[in-house]
Amino acid sequence: MKISGSDLHLLRVFESVVRNGGISAAQMELSLSQPTISNHLTALEQRLGVKLCERGRRGFSLTEEGRRVYDISVEVGGMLDASSARLSCLRSALAGRVSLGIVDCMATDPRLHISGAISELSSVAPEIELNLKIMRPNDITRAVAANELDVGIGGSDIKVSGLSYRTLYREEHAVYCGSGHPLFAATAEAITSADCYKYPWVHRGYWNGVAGQRLHSSILNRMAFDIEAEMLMVLSGAYLGVLPVHYASVFEQQGRLRRLPISDEDYFADIDLAIRAGEQAANVTFVAEAIVRAHGLHL
Repeated sequence: MKISGSDLHLLRVFESVVRNGGISAAQMELSLSQPTISNHLTALEQRLGVKLCERGRRGFSLTEEGRRVYDISVEVGGMLDASSARLSCLRSALAGRVSLGIVDCMATDPRLHISGAISELSSVAPEIELNLKIMRPNDITRAVAANELDVGIGGSDIKVSGLSYRTLYREEHAVYCGSGHPLFAATAEAITSADCYKYPWVHRGYWNGVAGQRLHSSILNRMAFDIEAEMLMVLSGAYLGVLPVHYASVFEQQGRLRRLPISDEDYFADIDLAIRAGEQAANVTFVAEAIVRAHGLHL
């Protein structure tokens, strides 16, 4: 089948509904009523000749065909956004959507000057629509390489070919325990690395380098794929964990965390800006350069 303009609109609506987990949740993003969204989904099902989803009192769920159509709609949407950006590059227009992926729990880091870059964009290039997404580090680089994101910010020990990286700063990480942990009230002199490894740890599942290998293996250890999820595990008092110092300090000041006096697991993660190598659309280049400038660097 040939995809028409109306088909693209229906796919956009469907993609939004799936991404938001249902019709009600997608209303605000789409600025459409529930009946209108439901009618659009029905029209898409009729157009494709397959049932895409179950919707009703039992909630929203995708059929197998719906999952395939969702993947296609994301791919088509990404291609259209990338093409739009390339067209705007022809006239050097600082307008259009630029998608930026960033790792979670970064707002507490004073060395991340993304707010300064956003402020510059709003005043100098207000027609650029910055679409900010919170994602896992490895997902960010994959998405930039796949044209699903224009710019990425995060720390990952996996470097993807075809991307250009610029280190913005280094993020300090250290070992912490929660207030309910046996080591929380111990004196610094009484705490050794050997003592720490007697207890269960929670570590991040996307670590692939040295940081992820140093933790002693134990069936009691747990894995988290988001920093906030790891933080909740550590705050429980049941696990030790390596956390960003800037993020942990907020809970440390509340008396809910303690930084342990061991350095075995302390490390610094490079927080990189990643874009696709080669010529980019003017709006993408401007956003990347604004972020780098905000950190006192040059792209």
